[in-house]
Amino acid sequence: MSAAQLIQNAWNNQAKWLIVLRPLSWLYRGGFILNKSLYKAGLKQSYTAPVPVMVIGNITVGGSGKTPLLIHLVRYLQNRNVRVGVISRGYGGKGPFPAYVGLDSDADTAGDEPVLIVQSTGVPMAVGPNRQKSIELLLSKHALDLIICDDGLQHWALERQLEWIVLDNNRGLGNEKILPEGYLREPKTRLQGSTVIEHAAQPKMPLNMHLTASAPYLLNEGMVKDFDVNSDFYAVAGIGFPQRFYNTLEKMGIQHFQCHEFPDHFEYEIEDLLFEDSNPIITTEKDAVKILPLLKQNPDFQREIWVVPVDAVLSSACYETLHQQLKQLGIQFDEGLN
Repeated sequence: MSAAQLIQNAWNNQAKWLIVLRPLSWLYRGGFILNKSLYKAGLKQSYTAPVPVMVIGNITVGGSGKTPLLIHLVRYLQNRNVRVGVISRGYGGKGPFPAYVGLDSDADTAGDEPVLIVQSTGVPMAVGPNRQKSIELLLSKHALDLIICDDGLQHWALERQLEWIVLDNNRGLGNEKILPEGYLREPKTRLQGSTVIEHAAQPKMPLNMHLTASAPYLLNEGMVKDFDVNSDFYAVAGIGFPQRFYNTLEKMGIQHFQCHEFPDHFEYEIEDLLFEDSNPIITTEKDAVKILPLLKQNPDFQREIWVVPVDAVLSSACYETLHQQLKQLGIQFDEGLN
């Protein structure tokens, strides 16, 4: 087990030994507060884009449902004739940056989540650690009404007009400690003053969302098979919170699967997909964007790989809030569309 997986398991289980990391958490918190105060004092300069910026992020490490929410919002805005673009750090991508993400971009260059976002929506997107350069690249190619920043909640170098924070109640805030003693990137007080979207199957807040799975599809090109829910699967997941994926499989009626977890944004090799028998693999869309190139490079690979797509379902209060916020920013949109 890697160090990353070890500490991820400790966070999820709220292991008592994490207290030994408290001095490092103090250092992290001190550095974070210092950096934020430098921006507030004007000693570090923030970039203000010529169009409104909406940040969608979380205050925890690991999956929260942020990417499905972003994809849903992009589609929603596109259907209402809002000219939207997306920027991201492009974590896991090797650049060069800033990089424009097209339908033919690969995860090795741009990162897995940006590739998934563009393949799902066709949205104009640019990635790179310098968000200003990414925005400038986008605006050099497109006239936009709104730019959504994927993650970047703690990126104070970028001014933003809107912040949506996804709070996953499956994980909650853990032990409510800052990294690395806990999985909080910021204190829970950060939730104040932002639009908080509760991710929960049984929500307590009016602003909420949940994920629903669609029918799995085969990743293997040219292979025709019917999905058999009774198969014995290898569940392969390289995401921040794999337990959510396993819960989804169980809700779909899949009872027989063997879990194979990898670190978030894992760079797969074909050897990672080899097992002793020929049982099928089932995985997430985020993992699929990195596995597909391996299948193209290894045409003799015959094991079925099934992909489970998920969609975000938002409460009516989320749309009402979004409409109000867009109007306040002067962004025109078609309200009458379904």
